[in-house]
This record gives sequence, structure tokens and C-alpha cells, in this order.
Amino acid sequence: MPERPRLIELTAPEERAFLIGLDVPGDGRWPVERSLAELAALAETAGAVVVGRASQPRRHPDPAWYFGKGRAADLVDEKAATDFNLLIVDDELAPNQQRGLEELLNCKVLDRSALIIDIFARHARTREGSLQVELASLEYHLPRLTKMWTHLSRTGGGIGTRGPGESQLETDRRLIREKIKKVRAELEDVKRQRATASRQRDRSEVGTVALVGYTNAGKSTLLNALADADVYVANILFATLDPTSRQVTLPSGQRIVVTDTVGFINKLPHDLVEAFRATLEEVLRADLLIEVVDAADPDFIGQQEAVQAVLAELGAGDKPRITVFNKIDLLDADLRATPRPTTERVVLVSAATGEGLDELRECIATVLREQMIAVDAVVPWARGELVARARTAGDVTERYTDAGVHLSGHLPDAIAAEVMAATTPGE
Repeated sequence: MPERPRLIELTAPEERAFLIGLDVPGDGRWPVERSLAELAALAETAGAVVVGRASQPRRHPDPAWYFGKGRAADLVDEKAATDFNLLIVDDELAPNQQRGLEELLNCKVLDRSALIIDIFARHARTREGSLQVELASLEYHLPRLTKMWTHLSRTGGGIGTRGPGESQLETDRRLIREKIKKVRAELEDVKRQRATASRQRDRSEVGTVALVGYTNAGKSTLLNALADADVYVANILFATLDPTSRQVTLPSGQRIVVTDTVGFINKLPHDLVEAFRATLEEVLRADLLIEVVDAADPDFIGQQEAVQAVLAELGAGDKPRITVFNKIDLLDADLRATPRPTTERVVLVSAATGEGLDELRECIATVLREQMIAVDAVVPWARGELVARARTAGDVTERYTDAGVHLSGHLPDAIAAEVMAATTPGE
């Protein structure tokens, strides 16, 4: 009887992840349990199944295995017990640490940075997003190329071993550097296009607001609620990578542009911050930042500190800001009953139910008004287009007179100067 053909398994094997991290005493970092819980959420977002985790009290990572030698050896037993085939480390590994763990455990080893870059690569939907992720990935892997060529440069060598290995490695490095240069040039084109769009907004006196905050805090849901839009939303980390802008009309009639930006996270890799700088410059150009905080997260204070660290790295730490505590619908009744903050720069909302959104719109209008020029002038009837621009660019009231339209209120600098130049002070 002829042998039946074997079926080829085309499905990818399940990635069973084991997580490790250091419990560093007194360094002000997140507790290791909290950090590993977030690492587990990242691993699940990337499609892995988390089968275990371990930590070690240690002030500095071991230069060879990250964990100390004895604790690292225990991972061999953990692997036998849980059958993990992927080790994820909650910090960035040096190339030799990664090699040491791979040789010890005979499995794939990723650090936190590589995991986040992988998630970004999965979620990039536009050409710009793909370029930014590619740049971060190339810069991350460039110093780690050596381990790819160990089969060509073993000690003991002999003729034809060390030379070709070194030659191939240098060739690979040169190709990656050239690719980095090319991607950077393409991203510079994106930066110029954004600058052009920004100048056009400036000419039309449109106020700009950027949503910033920790990943999965609800920024995209809030943008949808404010603008009645349909921006992609998912209950996963880093669902949105590409900036999305929508027009929002405030109670005063002023029209603004609100932009949703990429979410931040604890220990966000520096290479990713640099790669996404073209996108994150929307934050620098904004007139106002809305920091969206997940009020239902028990460690929202730690998340705010991580957001502040990235904003400071970008040079936007001191920009005008409103703090929005989102997801208040998920709070317990006793917390919901707590008196609301009295400061106008803090608003409690639920983007999902709409609670607090009217207060947020009023708060945005108030803060933007503080950046405008007070005007009280009559615009001649012949300048009707100037009145229409003022109506949507600022916060003004109108009254019709024989001489023209009496505008009273606040306008952006450029259009305020134009109004004042067109007429004499109003009645």
C-alpha cells in the first residue's frame, strides 16, 4: 500500500512566553510586579501566550545573563516546567546578554524594546508609520548584528573563517546604515509636508490641540466623541500609531483641529521616540495639549510620570495643558461621588458615555482664549470675509451697527491685528 503523503503544517507554532525582570531597590521605578504585568499585556498584544514570570532583587543587571548566574540557571528548570519557547526581558538587553540567555535556554530571547517595536510594526497602517517603525528597527538591530554571524567567526578559525565573517558583517552594517540614511530622508520629506500643512493652518488661524497620554488611555475614543468621528479604536496597546486629525467646533463657534498622537508607555525605547519625532512634532506645534489619563487604572500616577518624561524629551513638557481623567464610568460608586477638582485645567470625563464632554469643550475654549488678543472693534460691511474668519477662529460676539459688524471678544494674534487694522474701536 503506497505511503500516504505527509501534511505540511502551515500554522505558526504557538509562542509561549516567560517574562523576567529586575526588582531594583529604591530607584523610583515601577514595582517589578506592575512592570511585568504591563509586559504581559504587551506580549499578549503581540500574540504570545504568557506561561510564567520571574523576578530577582538586584541593583544592576548581570553583564552576562541579566539575572545573576544562579537565578539564570533556574530558568532552565522553569523552561522544563512551563515549556516556554520565548523569553521576554523587561529591560533593554546588551547583545552579549541576549546571546548568553539564548545559549543557556536554547530559545528565542527578546527584550522590552524589541517587543514594542514588533507591536508597532504590526499596527503601522500608513507609509509614514511603516517608515518610522522601520527606522526604529534598523537602529535597534544595527549594534546587534554580531550574533547573526557567529557561524563565520568562531575562534580557532583556520583559513577562510575570520576574514569572510568580518567582511560579511561589515557589508551588512554598511547596507543597514545606507538604509537608515534613506529612511531618514523619506521621513524628512514627511516632516516638510507636515510643516507646510501647519503653515496653512496658521494662515487660516485654526487653533490646534494634541491628545497625548499613556497607551490605551482612551485618546482615540475621546477624539471620536469630540468630533463625532470614526477613528479606529481597540482595547489593545498601541492600537493607533499614525496621527489622526479631526475638526471640532467649540461652544463659542470656534473651530479647532484636534490630533490624536501615538500613545506613550513606561520605558518607551529611545529609538522609537526618535523615529516618531516627525509625528510627535504635532505635539510641539499644538497650541494646547490634552493629557488623557485612565482614571480607572490603579497606577495612573506612574503613567502620568512616564508621559511627562517623553514630553520633556520632546521639549514639550511646559506647553499649556488640560488633564482629562477618562473612563470615570468604570470607577466605583464611592469614587464617583468624590467632589470634582476645582481647577479649570482638570476635567473628569467618560469618552464612552459622553459624561463631562461639555465641561471639556468649555475648558478647551477657556484655555485657548487665554492665548488670544482681546478685541473690541467694528469691521466695515465690505470686510464680510474677515468677520466670517473671526467667527470661526476665535471667541467673539457680533452686533450689527450702521458702520459694520461690532466684534467683541478674543482672537488669535494674526487675525486680531487684521481686524484692528481694518477699523476703528467699536462703540
